[in-house]
Amino acid sequence: MITELIYIIHILLIMKKNLYIIPILLLFSLTAFSQYVEKVNPRIGSAEHGHVFVGANVPWGMVNVGPVQPYHGWDWCSGYHASGDSIIGFSHTHLSGTGCSDLGDITLMPIYGFARTKPSRADFITDIASRYSHEHEVVEPGFYSVLLKKWGIKAEMTATDRTAIHRFTFPKGNRYANIVLDLESGVGDRATETRIWPYDIFTLVGYRTSRGWTNHTVYYAIRFDRPVSEFYMDSIDARYCQTFFEVDPGTAIQVQVGISPVSEMGALANLQIEQHEKDFDKIRLEARERWNNELGRIKASFNSERDSIVFYTSLYHALFAPQLWNDVTGDYKGTDGQIHRSPDFQNYTTWSLWDTYRALHPLATLVMQDKLSDWAQTMMAICQQHGELPVWHLHSTDTYCMVGEPGIPVLADMILKGVDGFDYEKAFLYMKQSMGDPEYTPEQRRFQYRRIPDRGKADLWKYGYLPFDSKEGETVSKSLEYYLAAWSVAQVAGKLGHTEDSIRYYNLSQGYRKLFDERVGCFRAKDKAGNFRSLEGFNPSHHTPDYTEGTPWQYLWLVPHDVQGLVELLGGTESAEARLDSLFLADSRLNAGANPDITGLIGQYAHGNEPSHHTLYIYNYLGNPQKTQKRVHEVLSRLYTEGADGLCGNEDVGQMSAWYIMSALGLYQVEPCGGVYQLSVPLVREAVFQVSEGKTFTIRTKGKGSIVKKWKLNGKKLQRPYITHEEIMQGGVLVAELKKK
Repeated sequence: MITELIYIIHILLIMKKNLYIIPILLLFSLTAFSQYVEKVNPRIGSAEHGHVFVGANVPWGMVNVGPVQPYHGWDWCSGYHASGDSIIGFSHTHLSGTGCSDLGDITLMPIYGFARTKPSRADFITDIASRYSHEHEVVEPGFYSVLLKKWGIKAEMTATDRTAIHRFTFPKGNRYANIVLDLESGVGDRATETRIWPYDIFTLVGYRTSRGWTNHTVYYAIRFDRPVSEFYMDSIDARYCQTFFEVDPGTAIQVQVGISPVSEMGALANLQIEQHEKDFDKIRLEARERWNNELGRIKASFNSERDSIVFYTSLYHALFAPQLWNDVTGDYKGTDGQIHRSPDFQNYTTWSLWDTYRALHPLATLVMQDKLSDWAQTMMAICQQHGELPVWHLHSTDTYCMVGEPGIPVLADMILKGVDGFDYEKAFLYMKQSMGDPEYTPEQRRFQYRRIPDRGKADLWKYGYLPFDSKEGETVSKSLEYYLAAWSVAQVAGKLGHTEDSIRYYNLSQGYRKLFDERVGCFRAKDKAGNFRSLEGFNPSHHTPDYTEGTPWQYLWLVPHDVQGLVELLGGTESAEARLDSLFLADSRLNAGANPDITGLIGQYAHGNEPSHHTLYIYNYLGNPQKTQKRVHEVLSRLYTEGADGLCGNEDVGQMSAWYIMSALGLYQVEPCGGVYQLSVPLVREAVFQVSEGKTFTIRTKGKGSIVKKWKLNGKKLQRPYITHEEIMQGGVLVAELKKK
């Protein structure tokens, strides 16, 4: 806040006129910048297993600039963990909340003196690493600052979409103030090819190619605000460059950094356009204003400061991705490895779809509608270049991490909700192509340019499930995910008038019934002959290779597209409710070697991992919405907190946060697509968001308690435990009258 006020006063003093409007501008800055960003605590999720990015970025920006610690392991997937006490530099790309490591490209570190690059990497790390403390660390939306204890150097950074700017303040005069460029360091990857080229005495350009979770190249342009006294590097393809400056005590050096997926010149262009004639404080002010505006998409009030902080921090994390992945010119590197230009849409990457199709993308259809056309066109461009909709797309490559076809429900949801700006028929063909449809015609196959991994889809169409005696593992989870994707295709086919396809895909989506083992009441793996795997040693609380990051208990409920059909399998409403009750009372102990993502346990309900996220809402289908309300309220209040350990599992690029946002609003889309939102108990006192030009939707609570006595939509009693997307888009007011237990 202080920085913004100083900047405004500074500009006015330079003008030396119109000083009478200073009080007006001060009042404006107080109202414009304090309402939402000051409710965000970016440290939430930086401890335990949250794996969130800590640093500076703007909503959906390509650049995530922040600290990298010299530690390795699962809890350093973002390069930073609250338990760490040392920093080796500040890199410009980071993941947030993932269970895999990568990125950490283009690292800068301010030091005094010369850092040894030989004889060993360990010597280099010893020379550049500095301890720090959280007491001398500032983290807020769009800004990061830390004091490097080893030298007393203050490092500050902020960002635009495609660039970052650093301000390094050196406390003492020295001719060997050194800003080290480190292209070797990354987060869980290995640099394979690098380039450092002194473009002029102010500027370095080059690239870093690395091999890790994905193979990718990031191009960069680095511009210092003063001439470099001396460059030191071994060669043009060196991994390190040391840039020396002669500084007076208290000197601050500003360093601008642009990155690009395409070229060094693209990085320079991004830098020129996004930072033209702007200094550090101006860019920081703009980043903060952007965050404030985007967080204001939902104007919510709460009964406690704690709830407000968790809500707006969740919204902050939900706005990290998908991330921009094109230059200011529209150029980007496609999944086919070629350079493309997107004059009609912004291209995006970082598609953690197995996680985010469940809540983040439904949330986007409510409050991020201006992004949806670009996202849909990006997904379709990926399919056209690659042969399949994105699964887990990162920096021009699909990692194929996780299971199913999670891009399908996201694209289907947009079609069913009537999102404009893309070709529905072509999207439908891409869905069929991604499902490996054996009836896909030669004419339709003109869209397929390369062979893609089958991932069990031929077996899916042949047997109706993935057999465990084929080459695929985790066959139960993969089959269940394919079924809900097939159901999504069926809904789109029906909307577009493709009746035969709608029937075929609906029938495929019913394959979950084949995997239900009545002997134990769970979904279990079958072989090609139709025999279930042996029951010897079976325990529904054990994670085995037939399931993806979960147990039979958790995957019993992964039929979000046909909850009533699942209820029938479980013996009817009364029996199904008893089974669901027992889920929360089951023994939480897991077997040795169980996946570490199975966290946030209430009985065998695992909120720390995504397959469970809809399960609490199944009580609505059983005619007992008060049990949904009770369990949702329990998770909101118990498993999310305002501390660094405030997430009970990996943040997963916005999904854990999106679940909180939707549930705090009292809404959740259980079906994979289509816009039927199950109601729970809102945590908000009031929330307002814009649904179209001139129309808003308001959710309001009356009274106190954790149970909803009555719902009213636009003044009329709602006789059902759900509301539709169409009703919300019409605008209006939804009121929950609360009562105590």
